[in-house]
Amino acid sequence: MTWDITGMGAVACVGDTPSGIFDSLCAGRDGLGALQAFDHDKYRARQAYEITDRARPGIDEPGRATRWLVAAIDQALADAGHSGDLTDVPVLVGTTLQEQRSAELWWRHGAALDPRALHFGTALRERYGATRTYTFANACAATLYALAMATDLLELGEADTVVVAGTDSIGESAFGTLDRVQNEVPEALRPFDRSHCGMLMGEGSVAVVLTRVAGPGSRVHARLRAVGVNCDAHHSTAPDPQGITRVLRETHRRAQVGPQDLDLVMLHGSGTPKNDSTEATVLSRMFPARSGPLMTAIKSMTGHTLGGSGLLSLAMAAIALQRGQVPPVLGLVDPIEEATGLRLVRDEAATADLTLAQIDAFGFGGINAAAILEAAR
Repeated sequence: MTWDITGMGAVACVGDTPSGIFDSLCAGRDGLGALQAFDHDKYRARQAYEITDRARPGIDEPGRATRWLVAAIDQALADAGHSGDLTDVPVLVGTTLQEQRSAELWWRHGAALDPRALHFGTALRERYGATRTYTFANACAATLYALAMATDLLELGEADTVVVAGTDSIGESAFGTLDRVQNEVPEALRPFDRSHCGMLMGEGSVAVVLTRVAGPGSRVHARLRAVGVNCDAHHSTAPDPQGITRVLRETHRRAQVGPQDLDLVMLHGSGTPKNDSTEATVLSRMFPARSGPLMTAIKSMTGHTLGGSGLLSLAMAAIALQRGQVPPVLGLVDPIEEATGLRLVRDEAATADLTLAQIDAFGFGGINAAAILEAAR
């Protein structure tokens, strides 16, 4: 069984539409810059992948994650030709920090805060009449977990259409925690390169409209073949190769494909040495050396967009399948040993005939997810 993606929307540091983001990725343009959200004198890291939409540069504002969420859903609904009335349409939102930054601004600087605004459901109800809203906080895999729930709702006949979205803005408490626990200070997020030394946060939002069957005349961006999820609970932070292997095998089984059928892998690629080496090791065992699918990692240009990162990779995969184009991994000069047999796209965008794509999303605590997309032709 497959499900149709009929609408997509996204906002990130490198573009404010899915096609604009994809164009930037293919051109090798990143959104890395000096941190603007808050005073960084107390932290070692001074860089981030921020969206530059504040009314006054350097002065942070509450509600940005919700603002981007609404913008992405607006785009996706318009793209799908949907009326915008979501009264009976489930809206599933994946996030890591939700509106934590708004609470920080209230606590630290006395910014106005309506507690109801901390819940995305408030804005979704006010704008779209949405009454079936759900928030998933499954770390970096949150939006693919939400996508899995969406397929369940469609398959069980609980809905004909589901909106799946994700959003996160940079919060000081999360940034500070990351700054303390990483051994080294990364100047940029460099997945699978020997220079990688940690993760840098990014900002953004993404949304897709998923339907059981697209209506007559509707455009279909791609077809979702399957989503697989698991939680191996191996360690609070360190990934488990066995848990990742299991979720990928289960996703392939659900999609009725084998590793040899895949043309593209959108890597999790967090830029942390342990995650990169684990993901590369698993994939090197799964795919034939130097003849497997093309692989890329968009966090090298968007930063780690946290809960929304999996769905953003999925939206970029849908465009890659349409265009037959794969963005490069920015800054990949000297691949780590575990990745030397993988077909990582380097230097510039690659062109290829693409039919099936795998999307990886692996989070803290062994919260793993993967999806398989098929080109709509």
